[in-house]
Amino acid sequence: MAISVGEEISLTITAMGLRVNKGAGDRSGRTNYMKQRDLQALNAAAHSALDTKQDGESLDWNNEGAGNPVAINGTITPSDTKKDGDRTCRKLTMVAHAKGQTQTWAPTVCKTDGGKWALLKQ
Repeated sequence: MAISVGEEISLTITAMGLRVNKGAGDRSGRTNYMKQRDLQALNAAAHSALDTKQDGESLDWNNEGAGNPVAINGTITPSDTKKDGDRTCRKLTMVAHAKGQTQTWAPTVCKTDGGKWALLKQ
């Protein structure tokens, strides 16, 4: 799935796959442990962190109650906030732990006043 500039974070997270490396025995090298409800929980946590946390302040999240037998948890930490007029951009470091493995992503997202967070064009 291609990522279009300006897609909301939920689409960006889905498109990123949020996969946790499985190990040498897996030919693909990856297993997708995240289900739709896990992504919804992560998306809600990402928006909460972006809207309420200061740079360097982490928000803990997990997939408890999402119906996935694989326990997934982690942190979301916004940083590097930059404002230019009515536009705000933040780096968002997302960490997920599942089945003894850890995966980290660090996209930059932006929004205008009253707008929605969207992936920054690279």
